[in-house]
Amino acid sequence: MIEKIKLLEQKSRELEPASDERDEYLDKVINYSRSFLENIDSLKAYQTTEDNGKGIYDSPISDVPISIDKILDIIKNHVDASGINPASGGHLGYVPGGGIFPSALGDYLADITNKYAGMFYASPGAVRMENMLISWMCEMIGFPAETSAGNLTSGGSIANLVGIVTARDTAKLKSKDFEKAVFYFTEQAHHSAFKALKIAGLGEAVIRKIPVDINFKMKAEALDKQIQSDKKSGLRPFFIYATAGTTDVGAVDPLEEIGEIAKKHNIWFHIDAAYGGFFLLVGEGKKVIKGTEKADSLIMDPHKGLFLPSGSGAILVKDGKKLFNSHHYNASYLQDADKFIEEYSPADMSPELSKHFRGLRMWLPLKLFGLAPFKASLSEKILLTRYFYEQIQRIKGIEVGPYPDLSIMIFRYIPENGDPDKFNEKLVQEIQKDGRIFLTSTRINNTFFIRLAVLNFRVHLNTIELALEIIKKKIKLLSLT
Repeated sequence: MIEKIKLLEQKSRELEPASDERDEYLDKVINYSRSFLENIDSLKAYQTTEDNGKGIYDSPISDVPISIDKILDIIKNHVDASGINPASGGHLGYVPGGGIFPSALGDYLADITNKYAGMFYASPGAVRMENMLISWMCEMIGFPAETSAGNLTSGGSIANLVGIVTARDTAKLKSKDFEKAVFYFTEQAHHSAFKALKIAGLGEAVIRKIPVDINFKMKAEALDKQIQSDKKSGLRPFFIYATAGTTDVGAVDPLEEIGEIAKKHNIWFHIDAAYGGFFLLVGEGKKVIKGTEKADSLIMDPHKGLFLPSGSGAILVKDGKKLFNSHHYNASYLQDADKFIEEYSPADMSPELSKHFRGLRMWLPLKLFGLAPFKASLSEKILLTRYFYEQIQRIKGIEVGPYPDLSIMIFRYIPENGDPDKFNEKLVQEIQKDGRIFLTSTRINNTFFIRLAVLNFRVHLNTIELALEIIKKKIKLLSLT
């Protein structure tokens, strides 16, 4: 057995490369990333390739190793070469985020040290770092420092789930209550909220879609009337979901009014600020996002408003004990950890036990740069969107949606002849085929619109001018066919 163990040890030690091998891997990966970043302005925001990534299947997982050069070649040709380039400044579709360089360094350090940030016992410093970031975000939205808490999640979807589950458990809803529990949304609510309801076992709950005004904001008066009607009908109004920056148009619901209604009827008030939350760092954002302090829970995504890599979300709860009570569990093999309870452990505040040390990718760039450039970039994105809103209307035949609250807006072209929906669908396709910028579309009230979403930290005035130029040329081209 000893001989067998030694042979296995010899092979397994290949997982621990020698210093010169590490240097080789690191140098080549850094050179690849350096080349990518140095050429980012010339790379398309969207492109297709002949094989559309299928070439990766030509190198299946097997016992046979390949060189780092071949690995990088596969990544270059079959991963990075096709689809959306989220790192491009031309990425103006969906809700773009970031991938700022220092966050990669934070992830690198987190991966090398493999610090476990799930429990205070395992890594007090890592947990304190994440809790400090949570406290900073809670302060930003007006939650009391003495009671609030939260968790760094993989994104808004899991954050919404955590918020809904916390509200469900706080209200002590049982399965027999689900059919009478009422959730209040608008048609602009993010689909992840409805998915979260299903996962949380609340798929049979009553869903009320509250009407929106001409600017796609929830009508607070209609919400109040619907709650009163549901109470009279013997239902149990339970959860109000409002949005600070909708995905379709970037609309901010009247949070102050909704918060007062929630308080009057004793209903859990949840705000989805995944996209809009960090605009509270700047004056332009504070003017349109008012009332976050009235929420019971709120989500925000650092991978959007702080330009971090994808996989960075947050759930914030005004009464942190409710979050803890909903997600804390004991296990005998974790009994040592129970002796160290100076601070909340992230594992007690979400469904995750095993988790990446997400805090480092957020903390490192905030400390390295300070807040000033983040604030400048957020203000810039709002103004760029408003500039586009004004300039796009100079094109004859353009119809726009509401004036942008933040950095998302919608528009479409009305041709002199033919179906506007079909024309705009072709327009989006032509823009994507060009590839220098990437725009997406949506349907609102069964009407086809094109969306502009300005949040990538690499988007500047020249990007917006390019977008206007491309749109104008593509409209002219399609109008001639």
